[in-house]
Amino acid sequence: MIRKAAFALGAVVMLVGALSCGKREAPIAPPTVQNYSYSRPDEVAVSHLDLDLNLDFEHHVISGVASFLLENKAKAKVVHFDTWALVIDGVVLEDDEGREIPAHFVVGDSLALVGRPLSVAIVPNTKKVTVRYRTTAGADGVQWLSPAQTAGKLHPYLYTQSQAIHARSWVPCQDTPAIRFTYTANVQVPAGLLVLMSAENPREKSADGFYHFEMKEQIPSYLLALAAGDIEYRAIGPRTGVYSEPSVVEKAKWEFADLEKMMKTAEAMNGPYRWGQYDVLVLPPSFPFGGMENPRLTFVTPVLIAGDRSLVSVVAHELAHSWSGNLVTNATWNDFWLNEGFTTYFERRIVEALYGREVEEMQAIIGRRDLDLEYDEIGADSKDSALYVDYAGRNPDDVPSTSAYEKGYLFLRMMEDSLGRNQWDGFLRRYFEAHAFQTMTTARFVKYLKSTVFSDDSTRYGALKIDEWIYQPGIPSNAPVLKSARFDQVDTQIKAFARGTPAALLATKGWTTLEWQRFLDNLPSPLPAARLKDLDDTFDFSHANAVVQRSWFPLVIAAKYEPAYPAIETFLMTIGRRYLLRPVYLELAKTPEGLEFARAVFKKARPGYHSITATGIDLVLYPEKPAGK
Repeated sequence: MIRKAAFALGAVVMLVGALSCGKREAPIAPPTVQNYSYSRPDEVAVSHLDLDLNLDFEHHVISGVASFLLENKAKAKVVHFDTWALVIDGVVLEDDEGREIPAHFVVGDSLALVGRPLSVAIVPNTKKVTVRYRTTAGADGVQWLSPAQTAGKLHPYLYTQSQAIHARSWVPCQDTPAIRFTYTANVQVPAGLLVLMSAENPREKSADGFYHFEMKEQIPSYLLALAAGDIEYRAIGPRTGVYSEPSVVEKAKWEFADLEKMMKTAEAMNGPYRWGQYDVLVLPPSFPFGGMENPRLTFVTPVLIAGDRSLVSVVAHELAHSWSGNLVTNATWNDFWLNEGFTTYFERRIVEALYGREVEEMQAIIGRRDLDLEYDEIGADSKDSALYVDYAGRNPDDVPSTSAYEKGYLFLRMMEDSLGRNQWDGFLRRYFEAHAFQTMTTARFVKYLKSTVFSDDSTRYGALKIDEWIYQPGIPSNAPVLKSARFDQVDTQIKAFARGTPAALLATKGWTTLEWQRFLDNLPSPLPAARLKDLDDTFDFSHANAVVQRSWFPLVIAAKYEPAYPAIETFLMTIGRRYLLRPVYLELAKTPEGLEFARAVFKKARPGYHSITATGIDLVLYPEKPAGK
C-alpha cells in the first residue's frame, strides 16, 4: 500500500488546481530547454527523491507521489521538472519547518522530443516539492507485458527504460544527466509479483505485494529503473546474482557464472566497486537493448542466454558502466562517448583478462566493422563520426552512436598503446577516484588529461592527435591496427567456400559466435540459392543464436532465398533488441518486395516491441515520416 501521506494530497487537488489557474499568483514564464531538459540545475536542483508508486496492471497505469528535496543554489523562485504524457493531479510545498502548503504550478505546452515542463513556484525556504501524478498510454519509458508475452505465460510484467530521456514519462523529474540524486521508493503491486529497482533489492516475493527500496548513492535520472513480474533470484557470488522468470533463471545462472570474476577484474583496473551488490535481471524478449546499466541491477536481453557463454561480453560491458557512466557520468548527451567509449574499452579489457587477448581482438575487429558500416551509411566526414557530437534537435535514441562506442574504444586503445598500459591504467584509476559520483564534460576531461598525463606539454599532446580524435570526423591515422590469428583462419575458409568447397568440408571445428560472425559478414553477396541451402543444411544458420542470425539473414535477403523467410519472420516477431533487428529490416527495405514483406511483419511485431525499437524501425521502413520522440 502507498504511504498515507500520498492520499493527503487528494484533499488539496482542487485547491491546487484553482491556485495554479487563478489570477492571484504571479505568472510563471515558460522555461527554455537545455540538453533536452526544462530544468535549470545551476539554479535549483533535486538532491533526493522519495517515490510512492502503485502499479495498476489492469489499466496500465502507474499512480505515483514524488517528493523532491531541493538545493536552491540561486534563491530561485521557480523549480522546473520534465514530464512526458503524465497527468499532474496536484503539487504541495514543504518549508524548512515541515509546514505543507498547496503550490502554484503550471504544466506548460508540449514540445517535440522533450514533452511538457512542470513549473512550480517556490520561496527561498522551500525544502520539498511533492507531486501527485499518473502515467498514460504515452509513457514510452514503460512497457506493460501481458502474460502471453512472458516466458511463464501466467503473470503480467512491467519494466522501464529511462535512458536517454524517458524517465520523465513515468516520474516527473529533472531529466538530465547533469543532476544526480539519491532516492527511496515504496511500490505496491498485486500479490505474486516481485518488484525490483536500481537500488537495494529483495530476493523473495512479499506476501502483500508491498516493497521498499533505497538507493544511497547519487544517480542521474536515466538510471532510475523499475521491473515487476514473476521473478526469482539465484546467487552467483558474494556480491553477484541473477534474476529472471522461473523457467529462465537457472539457465541465466549458468550463462553468467563468471560475474564475480568479471567484478574482480574490473576492480583491479578501475578501483573499488562502489555500489554494493551487482545483479543481472534477464528481461522478456521485447527489451530493446543488449543491456542497460542500471546501478545494482543491470537489465539484459534473454538473447544473451546462448547456452555456450559466447555472448556474455554484454554483461562485462554493463558491469564496466559501474565506473564509466554510473560513477562518472556524461554531463550532457553530447558527451555520450565518455560513457560508452570508456565502457567498451573496459569491456574488452575484462574479456582479455578472462578469455584471452585473441577473443578481445576478435571483438574489437567486429566492432571496427560495425563502425565502418555506420560510416558508410552516414559518411566518414559526418559530424556524427566525431566523438563529441552535437545532438541538438534530434532524438538521442536515433542519433548514430556506433562512433561513441567503437571510435571511443579505438581512441582509448591508442592511448594505452602510446603511453603503456601501466601508465594508462594509473591515469584511469585516478580519474575515477577524483571524479566519483560527479558529472563530466568532454572539455573538462580533455583539460584533466592534459594536466595529469601530459603536464600541459602541448607538443606531446598534439603528437597523439587527441583533439582530432575527439572533435573531428573520421578515424585519425594513428588508429590501432587490429589483428587476429583466429580470424585469419576464418578468412581462409571464406576463400575456400568462395572457390566452391562444400560447407561440410570447411574447417570450422571449435568456432564460436565471433568466428561465425566473421565468416558470414565477409561472404560474397548475393550467393546462389544452392550455396545458401548448403550452408543452412550444414550449419542451420536460420535457427542459430540471434547474433549469428543477424549476420545470416541479410545474406538470405540479398539472394531472395525464400526457404529461410519463415525463419526471418520468426526472428523479427520474437526478438526486441534493436541492434539485432535493424540490419535485417535495412536489407529488406532495399527492394520493393522486401519492403512490403518487412512492413507486413512489422505491423504484426510492433505491439510487442518497445517504443524505442519501434521508433527506430519506423525510420527504416517509413523514412518519409517526420522524426520525433
